[in-house]
Amino acid sequence: MREIAGGPRILLKRLRELMAEVLEPQDRLDRIVREIASNMVAEVCSLYVLRADAVLELYATEGLNPGSVHLAQLRLGQGLVGTIAAGARPLNLSDARNHPAFTYLPETGEEIYNSFLGVPVLRAGRTLGVLVVQNKTNRHYGDDEVEALETTAMVIAEMIATGDLRRLARQGIELDMSRPVTINGAAFNDGVGLGHVVLHEPRIVVTELFNEDVEHELKKLDASLGSLRLSIDDMLSRRDVAFEGEHRAVLEAYRMFAHDRGWVRRLEEAIRNGLTAEAAVEKVQSDMRARMMHMTDPYLRERMNDFDDLAYRLLRQLMGRGPEEVAAALPKDAIILARSMGAAELLDYPRDKLRGLVLEEGAVTSHVVIVGRAMGIPVVGQAKGAVSMAENGDAVIIDGDDGTVHLRPQADVESAYAEKVRFRAKRQELFRELRDKPSVSRDGVAVELMMNAGLAVDLPQLAESGAAGIGLFRTELQFMVAATFPRAEAQETLYREVIEAAGGKPVTFRTIDIGGDKVLPYFRGAEKEENPALGWRAIRLTLDRPGLLRTQFRALLKAAAGRELKMMLPMVTELAEIAKARSLIEREVAQLGRFGYTLPTSLKLGAMVEVPSLLYQLPELMRAVDFVSVGSNDLFQFMTATDRGNGLLAGRFDPLSVPFLRALKAVVDAGNRSGVPVTLCGELAGRPVSAMALIGLGYRSISMSPAAIGPVKAMLCELPVDALQARLAEVLESDAGTGDVRGMLTGFAEEHGIPL
Repeated sequence: MREIAGGPRILLKRLRELMAEVLEPQDRLDRIVREIASNMVAEVCSLYVLRADAVLELYATEGLNPGSVHLAQLRLGQGLVGTIAAGARPLNLSDARNHPAFTYLPETGEEIYNSFLGVPVLRAGRTLGVLVVQNKTNRHYGDDEVEALETTAMVIAEMIATGDLRRLARQGIELDMSRPVTINGAAFNDGVGLGHVVLHEPRIVVTELFNEDVEHELKKLDASLGSLRLSIDDMLSRRDVAFEGEHRAVLEAYRMFAHDRGWVRRLEEAIRNGLTAEAAVEKVQSDMRARMMHMTDPYLRERMNDFDDLAYRLLRQLMGRGPEEVAAALPKDAIILARSMGAAELLDYPRDKLRGLVLEEGAVTSHVVIVGRAMGIPVVGQAKGAVSMAENGDAVIIDGDDGTVHLRPQADVESAYAEKVRFRAKRQELFRELRDKPSVSRDGVAVELMMNAGLAVDLPQLAESGAAGIGLFRTELQFMVAATFPRAEAQETLYREVIEAAGGKPVTFRTIDIGGDKVLPYFRGAEKEENPALGWRAIRLTLDRPGLLRTQFRALLKAAAGRELKMMLPMVTELAEIAKARSLIEREVAQLGRFGYTLPTSLKLGAMVEVPSLLYQLPELMRAVDFVSVGSNDLFQFMTATDRGNGLLAGRFDPLSVPFLRALKAVVDAGNRSGVPVTLCGELAGRPVSAMALIGLGYRSISMSPAAIGPVKAMLCELPVDALQARLAEVLESDAGTGDVRGMLTGFAEEHGIPL
């Protein structure tokens, strides 16, 4: 193998000196390529930078025609340079001109050079340009030369990322780092957010690239790897990590990667070539990500995220940064970008600074998405590539209505969304004016508009939205954001806080609804189920673990001392479940009475109609409970055999269909006959057109997200209920049973001037 004149350490030392000098960007680049050519005994060294229009432009050269700088161009994928940029892989050729991808650029004068070595300029796996050396003689460059050029390319990547080279771009032409990008994801919570990127796992900026003492850096790396491995072992041994399941599998993968000798060897080689331990981690990870991004195997691509997370953890170990520093300096308009995150992690961010959340993964039923909805921020999921394409501080727009994310948006896009936000603000102002007006239709029919909640952060919205009360308080959210089961005292404190915040307005607490898609990592005892939505969950689980239910009943009874308490049971399938739950409540009431506790003034027990079997027990159900609440999301899912978290089925079945509306009408009619109050909570209640259908069916109490109350109330105030009921009855009673209910409702609204 041929020795490099001076070697990579000498080259890095010279580059460090050049970076420290006060130079114009073009002068610095010219001297860098000259230094590389000299060090590697190359007759040519050239730098091509990727522009936003997918063109690679020659930015500096030593050996080619200097007049071709900023004029010579290649498209992404064109020629040897374009091939390197497109594939993010080095190209090492002894006879470049005979390579099928070779493209002749007459302005450069490079046709006389045979040997060619080109490496991508990478940062966080993104290709920002290509660095090339060439010689006239036919020769194959050695591995140490490839490594030296890759290391040098990393230095140039930082120059591009920090904006030093943007001043060299011609007017109207942007570099790829500043290129506007639109990512299409899935809409998980509506709303529009304009702000600046905050990476949940922020890319740590390595400022010290070149080392002074190889042995010191190797020892530092070894110590940090040791700490990293210990922290992973600690997480695996802690009681709050399940012994089986996805959480543990991810940590086991982390442990395997942390002990991977190939990874460690590459880190050590980078240090021996002159980089600090931190820069070595960044370089090796960027190289690995660039290669893995082009793999088609979904399992291997998934492992790329594990490697990324591990590298970020190692960088934090090396730089002595704790997690508390991550969210320390948020902008006032922060939009969080994350591959995935836990519900509790989102709550660590101050709500007043959050404008939105973007996830590369997740589902509409993910814990973090549920919390995001509770916080009232727009959420977009399945936004693949968002994290690697973004930098902290980038301008970003998130559209939770259609699931798009606009990174570094152009001025016209920004202004269009600013107008959309202004329009929404005006509508919100109109809704605020309606807040204190009674929820009564145009023809005098009163309808209770209640709100759904589940966390303390929801409570201020009770007054802000003008809701008549809390129609559904999801008690399980407290369990989902905790690391272990909340103690009885913590539950009691939250429930008392909710009742007091309601200020006399009614609150309906749903007992803990875990299982299915709401998995608690610290809860052991559940076997893996083929179909968790139809499995051991909600009332089934808590009746089998009565200690859970009794603790919650006791906390609710104590919190509601001297006031009314309303509790409802989720996913009831048969009346025996209600009888068992009532028996547990009576035991807790008797126990508290014996010890002299003040009890609630009245206790009402209800059941949720979510399982279709209850539709055939309605008269008996009404005699067994004090009230009924329809869970429209699950009831529709089970009636149509549709997994509501499955994107392939989204929009396939319409809940405003005749069969489903007939089922909803059967419930409210049974309640009216028995004198039992019936409410409905679910997505149907929160959209004006479907809320209109519910009112037409006879529902006089519906519960929704706080943000939906204004639009639904605006619709209600203009609604002639009697006329709607007559029109809807015609469709539901028709023999065909396939009427276009949605079309009828929108036509009715247009005919009567009802805002939807």
